[in-house]
Order: sequence, then C-alpha cells, then structure tokens
Amino acid sequence: MRVFTRMAALSLAAAALLTTAAPALADDAEPAAGPTEAGTSFRTATTVEQGRPATAQGSTGDYLYWSFPADAGQRPVIEAEVTLPEAASRHGAATWRLDAYDGLRRHQPCKYGMPSRTAAQDASSVKLTCTLRTVRSWADTWSNEPLPGTYYIRLTVARLPEEDLGQPVTARIEATSAERGGAYAVDGVLGAPLVPGAGTEGDDAAAPEGGWSSGWWTDRWIWTAAGGLVAALAGVWGHRLTRARGRPPQAPTRA
Repeated sequence: MRVFTRMAALSLAAAALLTTAAPALADDAEPAAGPTEAGTSFRTATTVEQGRPATAQGSTGDYLYWSFPADAGQRPVIEAEVTLPEAASRHGAATWRLDAYDGLRRHQPCKYGMPSRTAAQDASSVKLTCTLRTVRSWADTWSNEPLPGTYYIRLTVARLPEEDLGQPVTARIEATSAERGGAYAVDGVLGAPLVPGAGTEGDDAAAPEGGWSSGWWTDRWIWTAAGGLVAALAGVWGHRLTRARGRPPQAPTRA
C-alpha cells in the first residue's frame, strides 16, 4: 500500500511539473522591445509578438491597428496605455476604446477587463484592458468562438471635444496569454489557423514560437497518461490484496 501511494503521488507530481514548467520559464524571460509604429487598418496592422510591448505615435481621431498570433488553449490578455496631450491644450474629457477581432475580422468580446474608459481633462494617461475568451482548437461554423490564428487590436478615441481632434498621443500595447490547457480542449481540430493573407506583406501574423499546434496537443494527454498509470497501479495492488495466499505453511499434510 505504501509503495502504491508513493508511485501515484510521483506520477501526479510529474504531470503537474510538466504542465507548469514551461509557463514558469516564459514568465522569467525579460520582454524585448517591440515595434514602434501601428497600422491604420486591418490590412496594414503592425505584427507584434505576445509578451513584447509595442509603441506608436499618433493623433487623436486615428485608428491604430496591431495584430498578434494566438493558439489553441491560450486566453489572450491585451493591455493598452495612451499618453495624452498636456491638459492645458485639451478642452474636455476623452473616451478611449480598445477592440479585438479574430482572423475572420469578427469582433471578439472581452470576458474581463475595461476596454472603454474616459479620461478626465487633467488626466495624463488612460489605461485599457481586455481579456478574451480561451482560444478553441475547433468550433461549429455558426458560432463566434475564438479560434487559432491572427488577432487584431484596434485602439481609438470614441468621444472627445471636436477641438481636440488631431492632437498628438503616444500609445503602448502588449498582448500576453494565460495557458488554459486541457480544461478547455475539444475533440475537433481546425484544418488551418485563421491567418488572412498568409504570405502577403502587412496582412499576416507570425506564427507562435514553436509553430501552430492546431489544438492537437494539450496537457490533457499528460493527465490522461498519469490517470492510466494510477489505475494500473491500483489494479496491481488490488490483485495482490485479494489473491489467494495458497496453503498455509503450518497446515497439517494429508495422509
């Protein structure tokens, strides 16, 4: 019984270690500098990598676009900060908005965060956040589920005094992901990531590091293997516990 307990504990610990080691190593890496410009449409969106901040100079009233790749099992988190003009040059509050779209340019709602925020006239900056739903490896054609591929970020001012249009601003965005793993895995697999215009300049996003998984691998495989090992060990231990012990050595022999 003691051997079985130890082996089961080791199996579960190994599975947990494999599923958490990679994200932990990724978190320790220092993010490198990203692009210093943004596109003005979906077709000219500037490609960024997850975990690498990007900046851009623009004017109030501009639409700023970036794109990044997101794979199955990831829950993208988008953060944006806009540095506003000096308060003395502004005429009132301004409402900024952060939107996200998938590879089919379908608007993806934020599950958490504050994608729209109003900055007072004396505010020096405004911060926006948007946590998307977990990317699925496959979904029905009629659904609006997020799928692997390109994701677009659009940042713009939604409401402000007309006199403030055209004033210079500085934007900073960063896209990261929390790995959700096998808990959100499904049995279907997307034929190819949704990457519009793949191979053309200015309309495709780089693949994630290590390439597209298309949802075939999740940590569910690790936990399934660990569960199978525990079940096998339980069967062996149960057999040893219930099998016949044979003839007791002290029993008398027949004549």
